[in-house]
Parts: sequence; structure tokens; C-alpha cells
Amino acid sequence: MADDWPIDYATLAPYYALNDRMMGISGLAGDPAYPPKEAVMPPVPLGRTGTTLGRGLNKLGWHWWAADTAMATQDYEGRARCINLGHCMGGCAQGAKASTDITYWPQAIRARVELRTGCRVHRIVTDDEGMATGVLYFDADGVEQFQAASVVIVACNGVGTPRLLLNSASARHPDGLANSSGMVGKNLMFHPYASIYGYFDHEMDGYRGPPIGTWSQEFYETDLTRGFVRGYTFQINRGQGPVTTAYTGMRTGKIPWGADHHRAFRQIFCHNAGMVAICEDLPEAHNTVTLDPVLKDADGIPAPKTTYTLSENSRRMLAHAVARGTDILRAAGAWDVVSESPLQLAGWHLMGTARMGTDPARSVVNEWGRCHDVKNLFIVDGSVFVTSAGVNPTATIQALALYVADSIKQRLANLFD
Repeated sequence: MADDWPIDYATLAPYYALNDRMMGISGLAGDPAYPPKEAVMPPVPLGRTGTTLGRGLNKLGWHWWAADTAMATQDYEGRARCINLGHCMGGCAQGAKASTDITYWPQAIRARVELRTGCRVHRIVTDDEGMATGVLYFDADGVEQFQAASVVIVACNGVGTPRLLLNSASARHPDGLANSSGMVGKNLMFHPYASIYGYFDHEMDGYRGPPIGTWSQEFYETDLTRGFVRGYTFQINRGQGPVTTAYTGMRTGKIPWGADHHRAFRQIFCHNAGMVAICEDLPEAHNTVTLDPVLKDADGIPAPKTTYTLSENSRRMLAHAVARGTDILRAAGAWDVVSESPLQLAGWHLMGTARMGTDPARSVVNEWGRCHDVKNLFIVDGSVFVTSAGVNPTATIQALALYVADSIKQRLANLFD
């Protein structure tokens, strides 16, 4: 089914806490689904959506809690608090949304890190001893440059990292860099998503506020009576803006063309809410990232080719999530429920293609992110995930990056032994 990670939660816990402080994570202590921890700032308010769906979950006796969110609910380190502008996905004018360009990068630049934008690395260069000596990249003008380095750290995630490693093949590494195990590009994992939402007689939050305020992990752990292994998280979503409401309503037949168009729009605008189910994808060797033999990008670099099949386990999990999500919405008072499974837009969580492990024959990096085959090459992205978990992977990627960086610092004197 899946291998164990070579590190445990206790190892990463201090780095999760550090990342929460760096990003300014809002939340509520005491979630029984998680080990004890303290929130940096108060949670996103429940709003009408959280209150309504919370009542439905309470009727069913199922777990729910205020979600951890990367939204500042109070002024925090120069960032203004969230004022419910609602345009979170497109960028926050308040700076309340904790993207790394306003959290980590300013501190890194103040520490004299040089950021070169518009560049595209296409090859990691190694010497006769098999050590990385730097990278070849195309700059913003398309001119190839070489950047020497005593340590190379890769953070291109589940598709970009195997693409770069495979493209860095050489006489010493004919199957791609750091690929003596043959595991580079294998076990690609996404997060299969189901979307379940309902329509209510009373007005909901609609587009106002951060999209996610609460979650449920009632069905996160394995229960074989459900017909699948592992599980999923429900992320409760507030609603949709006017354009999305119109598009979705017309696509699903809720809003017709003609005389009844505006009445139907008014009936559902700011009257819908629901959830997405984030399903844990299993690592399967036949789900891969390889180099396309023909297609190349604008700089002539071979494009990544992804091969992926949704497993029967994930299909059963998605069906279960739709059924249970429908139960929640009906219990909360929805007069109609619509679902999409799998959600066609899912797939932006890219994991597993350079997995972490202690056995060099079955993994790409060791328990602190160092490539087994190249002692001064490290990976700090979702590709090192051994399992995908049924949650957004961002916090774990960030905690792993902090952990690997700290490990490099502690071992720097003996790094090349």
C-alpha cells in the first residue's frame, strides 16, 4: 500500500511551529484530530457558512473544527488583517494572505540572498567524483549561464524536480541524476478532489471572506468497512462570486437562458456553500513523470510527460466523500445538492516522484533530504513525500524545507564525507 516515512511527526513538529510563526497561521487550539499545538492568532470567523454546516455536522455527530488558514485575522508583522475582500485566489491587496513573497522572501533578501527571476535551470552539473558543481540555466534573455555552487538545493516539486534530475543524465548517471534506484519520476501522487455543494433558502457568506474557514476529518483514518484504505479531509467552502455563480449555474442547469435567467441567478447567488474532499492518493509506480521524447519548451528543454491513472481505491473514496458530503448538506438544510467527482481542476498538489527513505535502492533522498547518489544535492519539495496524506501539503513542504536546511547547517562541516 505505502511505505513509512523515515521521519516522524515529532521530528517535524518544531519546524511546523516555526513555519506557522513565519507565515502567520490562524487557527484554534484543541482540534482532537491533531496533536496539541498553539495557534499564532485567532481563527477565521465561522460566518454563516461555518455555522450552518457546523450544525449539520453536529446533527450527524461528526468531527469538525476551525481550519488552520494562511490568513492573518489580526495585524501581524506589518501585514494588515483580513477584511473579507474575498479575492484570495487572485492575490490579497491587504497582504493578509500569507504567500511566501511577503513572508520568507523579504527576510531572505535582507539576509543578502540574491533572487534571479525569469530564469530556467535545465541541468545540474557534476564532476568526475559525482559531486554537484553547479547548474546550467537560461536567463531572462534566453542566454545560457553557469552558476557554480558547493551545495545545490532543488525545489521544483513533483513534476519539475524529476524533470530536472532526468535531464541531468551523464555518463556517470545514464538514467538521470540521483536515480540509481530507478525511483526518480515514479509514484507520482496528486490529490483527487470531489466538490459537493448545496443551495440554501437563507443567505450564506457567498464570495465574502476567505474561502476556507472550517474542516472535518471524520473520515481521515482507514476504515476497511468503507471499501478503501486511507481517507480524506472535508474543507468547508464559503461560496462563489457572481461570475462563478453564473458559470456554474448555467453549466449545471440551475440558471437557464431566457426570461427566467435573472430570477434563477438571484435564487442561488450567495445562497450556496459546500465543501471539497481532499482524498489521499496512494503511491503507485506506474504513475510517472518522464521526459517527453519530442515536445520541448521555448528554451529547447525536454518537456515533462506525466502518466497517471486514478486508482480504484481513490474512486471508491471519492464516491464515499460525495455521499457523506451530501449527508452533511442535507442535515444543514440544503434544498438541493450538486457534486463533481473527480473535480477536473484537481491535480495542483504534486508529490512523490523523488521519495525519501533510508534504503538507497528504494528511495532518492535520505531522511534529511540529501540525495543518496550525490552528497551535496538536496531536495526540499513535494517530490520527497512518501505518502500524500489527505490534506493540503503546503505546511509539510515548508516544514520539511526548514528541517532540511537546519540539517544541512548542523552537518555542514561533514557534509561531503
